[in-house]
Formats: sequence, C-alpha cells, structure tokens
Amino acid sequence: MQPDAPPIRIRLARADDDAFVLALAERFVAFELPPWRRRGECLAGIRRELARHLAEQPPGSHLFVAEDDAGTRVGFLHLQLTVDTLSGAANAHICDLAVAPGLDGRGIGSRLLAEAEAWARHHRCRHLTLAVFPGNEAARALYGRRGFGVELLRMVKPL
Repeated sequence: MQPDAPPIRIRLARADDDAFVLALAERFVAFELPPWRRRGECLAGIRRELARHLAEQPPGSHLFVAEDDAGTRVGFLHLQLTVDTLSGAANAHICDLAVAPGLDGRGIGSRLLAEAEAWARHHRCRHLTLAVFPGNEAARALYGRRGFGVELLRMVKPL
C-alpha cells in the first residue's frame, strides 16, 4: 500500500452495500471506450449485472467491500469461480474492481487485487483472470504491475 493510503479491511458485501457498489459502476466507463460502444448502454448493462449478482448471490459469485478505519467504503471487488475451457482447471475471474472516486493511487486497488489473489489461491484456482477495456490505461498499468499479462485478445467487429 502507498504511504498515504488509508488502512483498509476487506469484508464480504452486505445488503446495505448495494447502493455503494452500484454507484461505482460509473468508474467502469470513465475513460475512452471503443467507438462502437455507447457509454450509457455500457453503464446500464454493468449496473444491471451488478444488481443481479447483489440480489441473487448466484453460486460462485463473491462480492467484497473495502473499508477504511472509520468504516467508510473505499472500493469493491467482485469475483467469480470459473472453469478454464482450455485446461478444465478452476479459475477465479475478477468481474469488477473499483475504487471510490478521489482515492485512486493510494494502494486500494492493489489491496483488492491482493485479496483476489489470496482468495483464488485459497480456493485452489490455477489462474486469476480479468478483462479490461484498452482505453482504461490506469487499470491496465495497475494490472501489469501486479503481474497480469495478455493471454487472449477479444476482437470485435460491429455489425
């Protein structure tokens, strides 16, 4: 964690975290999107999927919230257990990771990634995966510093 980072604890999300998690959905479209993606449409889809996971709590879906010493929510992490289609091994996939606005660069994202890695190791996952838009340069830089590398490129042709 960075020297000016608030000490945080990471816990499982509760029902009273829903509004906080959904409010951070805007962080997932706060950069240049591919030209064929509409910001409002993406945001609505992200909110819809987060709301579904919060409401249904499907098997294999795990949401965590990071709080500072005062109990203020500072970020969240959404993990899913998956099966690698190439090897059949168990993987953990980071569906969503967001830090509250104004708190970037304080090590909170790194702490959430470390939590994801520890959780994946505890559940005997072979890989920890995630997807990120090319325009989300800050997140891509963080993931690179934390040891993530490109495995597959998803290519899209708008129709």
